[in-house]
Amino acid sequence: MMVRGIMLKIYGDARSRAYRCVWMLRELGLDFEQIPVDLASARDRSFLAINPNGKVPALVDGPFALWESIAINLYLAKKFDSELAPRTLEEEARTLQWSLWAVTECEPHAVTLFNHTFPRAARSTSDADAAAAAAKLGKVLPVLDGALANSPYLLGDRFTVADLNVASIVSGAKAAGLDLTAVPNAKRWLSECLRRPAQREAVRAMTAA
Repeated sequence: MMVRGIMLKIYGDARSRAYRCVWMLRELGLDFEQIPVDLASARDRSFLAINPNGKVPALVDGPFALWESIAINLYLAKKFDSELAPRTLEEEARTLQWSLWAVTECEPHAVTLFNHTFPRAARSTSDADAAAAAAKLGKVLPVLDGALANSPYLLGDRFTVADLNVASIVSGAKAAGLDLTAVPNAKRWLSECLRRPAQREAVRAMTAA
């Protein structure tokens, strides 16, 4: 499938961080080729030429290759002049702030919970680890809740790549059963994000891959 004469390829399997990139591609209405990559094939020389870390996701846009899902989403939003992209320097800074916050403060604990509820070989976690992860999320999610007290989305009145990046992480914890009752603003916001047609299309696409 072609996009403006350039072939877009996204590498990653159904339970990887490629999910958030497929969500972004669906939001942008772009055609792309989704290429499943498991742990074994990620160590193939051909894939290491794209991402020397041997991890997914990775994006190939013509001659340009990029890894790290947050960077991929920011690149896509700006390159294709999307409404999801930051409009000002301040919005760009806030987008980076929230994306990095989600990756550092939330994602490790969300992954622990997800792997506990949906275990895979060598990735399952103990009940104690899951309880500790839920407790840590309980301490950091009020920051998100406070930011959403007076606006529907992280940058104001419109859904942006900042919301997509953060929601893609928090949704993993929710899918694993995390109770969001104590953070009602974040709960409302996440429900809005997950009702977007592009998000549902991404889940279907990743599941079918």
